[in-house]
Amino acid sequence: MSGTLLYAQSGGVTAVINATASAVITEARARKVKVLAARNGILGALREELIDTSKESAAAIRALAHTPGGAFGSCRVKLKSLEADRAKYERLLAVFKAHDVRWFLYNGGNDSADTALKVSKLAAEFDYPLTCIGVPKTVDNDLAVTDCCPGFGSAAKYTAVSVRECALDVAAMAETSTKVFVYEAMGRHAGWLAAAGGLAGKTVDDAPHLILFPERPYDEADFIAQVKKIVARVGYCVVVASEGIRTADGKFVADAGGGKDSFGHTQLGGVASFLAGRVKDQLGMKVHWTLPDYLQRSARHLASKTDLDQALAVGKAAVQYALKGMNATMPVIKRTSDSPYRWKIEPAALEKVANHEKTMPANFIRKDGYGITASARKYLEPLIRGESPPPYGRDGIPNYVALKNVAVKQKLSVWRG
Repeated sequence: MSGTLLYAQSGGVTAVINATASAVITEARARKVKVLAARNGILGALREELIDTSKESAAAIRALAHTPGGAFGSCRVKLKSLEADRAKYERLLAVFKAHDVRWFLYNGGNDSADTALKVSKLAAEFDYPLTCIGVPKTVDNDLAVTDCCPGFGSAAKYTAVSVRECALDVAAMAETSTKVFVYEAMGRHAGWLAAAGGLAGKTVDDAPHLILFPERPYDEADFIAQVKKIVARVGYCVVVASEGIRTADGKFVADAGGGKDSFGHTQLGGVASFLAGRVKDQLGMKVHWTLPDYLQRSARHLASKTDLDQALAVGKAAVQYALKGMNATMPVIKRTSDSPYRWKIEPAALEKVANHEKTMPANFIRKDGYGITASARKYLEPLIRGESPPPYGRDGIPNYVALKNVAVKQKLSVWRG
């Protein structure tokens, strides 16, 4: 089959995004299709910094499936509209033409789906035969249409396990030391990861005792009252707080004041330390807090087998859809059964995914706003099931792979954008 497939990674990486890359390359090789990878996402495509994956051994590509991070580099770069960023889109098309790229697979979230959609429209305008596929990935689980997002299940498993283990520590020390522990979970507008913390316990007296969702306004007086009541009843209190919680007036509780990134996002981080300080000041209790940050999305050693299987499946399907000419499409996960848990991959139009955001359904949040419901547990629990640990070396460290990432020869003038 003539033509080249270009694969790129976008946004924050996950514990299993490289598994998707592995599946893409493996499936393309089986079909005798050459795969190039953009170095650092869309930036690499613009700069014509393209990696020849054929230089990697089959063993190295297989090892990607158990290696976290982004093997080819990712980036947080959002292209504007076709009109506003016309020169960049035309540069992308020039690079595609120079390297006979006929299939473009962009592995990312909402904004990446939007970029893939725009590139497909520009190619159509110039009558260039290009099939664009968005490949789902995000730990926030906020992509529309798909039942869940590859990357989320593993981050959710890490969250649930970490909260459970930390809670056992706090319970052991509560009599004479720590009374309150605050765990900060990723999630700007959607509380999926915070909700996953709820899987650590099964009753109201099990940790986490309080979950703060971005879908509910943060009421400090009520929160402090809840903490006091739980400590009196249980002896200690474990809180899971989403980084994106806001006050009733819409202000982020943890606005870091660091400006905005290219996506227009305010840098968040520090909600746990803020809450810990408020509890200590108001109640005089000893408080510990944690900000796991990147640990949530890079913990491949604790990956969910379900998540890994889904990450591999969307990669394989993306190549199949591309070679069938299913332009402006994304392979998404459809749940067919809760018990037993069953799922399949099906195509969805990028227009239905791009720039849409899926937040927690109201019936997933407990009526008091501080916990998950049985419906949420039924949805979340299957996503963290199963283990698929990486192979370990004699030194006790996982055997992760580092690719050669050999660049192809550039054919165009240097991009000065």
